[in-house]
Amino acid sequence: MTTSSSERGVSLGMPQPPAPAYPDDVRARLEADAREVIARYPDSRSALLPLLHLVQSEEGHVTRTGMRFCAEMLDLTTAEVTAVATFYTMYRRRPSGDYQVGVCTNTLCAVMGGDAIFETLQEHLGVGNGETTDDGKVTLEHIECNAACDFAPVVMVNWEFFDNQTPGSAKRLVDDLREGRPVQPTRGARLCTFKETARILAGFPDERPGAVEEGGSAGPASLVGLRLAKGEAAPARVVHPRDGGPHDEPQDRAHRPSTAEHLSSHDAPQQTSASDPAHPAGPAAEEGE
Repeated sequence: MTTSSSERGVSLGMPQPPAPAYPDDVRARLEADAREVIARYPDSRSALLPLLHLVQSEEGHVTRTGMRFCAEMLDLTTAEVTAVATFYTMYRRRPSGDYQVGVCTNTLCAVMGGDAIFETLQEHLGVGNGETTDDGKVTLEHIECNAACDFAPVVMVNWEFFDNQTPGSAKRLVDDLREGRPVQPTRGARLCTFKETARILAGFPDERPGAVEEGGSAGPASLVGLRLAKGEAAPARVVHPRDGGPHDEPQDRAHRPSTAEHLSSHDAPQQTSASDPAHPAGPAAEEGE
């Protein structure tokens, strides 16, 4: 396989030509937005993360032009900006889809079916990890824990949660995304594109009618610990947080425990003294009876 001179230069660490500038009209628009963001911080350097989201909202990924813009606006070197852009995984360094579909494959989600979901989606979409479908709609990737283990296995689309997924429900989810059908996350507003999401993450309001009112909060399973910490009574049992959903197969719902079922002896806080061998009500007392 032959290699171009520019590719050889990059592989040898030779300097690249300067990144091109944004067209004048784009630059003027982004500058106005950037100055609004920078004004929120006492130290302009603190605005780097939202500015990277801002330039990502322009082209769908952080380009060399975008990093040059951030450096110029914040009086940083491009090396300093690049170091941050390459450290955080939320910043894409190459073109990607309108919808970033991430399947959690950390331990709990994996054993609850995350690995099976990821393998199913790879085959269904015909892409590998980090690759984008031919229509430019979906980029598939496995992701690290997103702190929603009580709803495992979890799929995220543009950082919005889809809880308690199955291979079948995940396939329908990506099909809906590719067909342009409206998709509602488990909690939060209906999905928008990755570019639109990036602008919201830059600190600008979601201007879609009704989107703010659609925002939600964590489900009951996530709030149990908070309620206990506030002194509220412990629940009688921890039950399955959702009995299926719009992307669950009927057969999947049929095999899920209902909200009236007690799942196991570890579902709810228990008095540890009841299992203490030395306790009058414990196993030792029962054996002595």
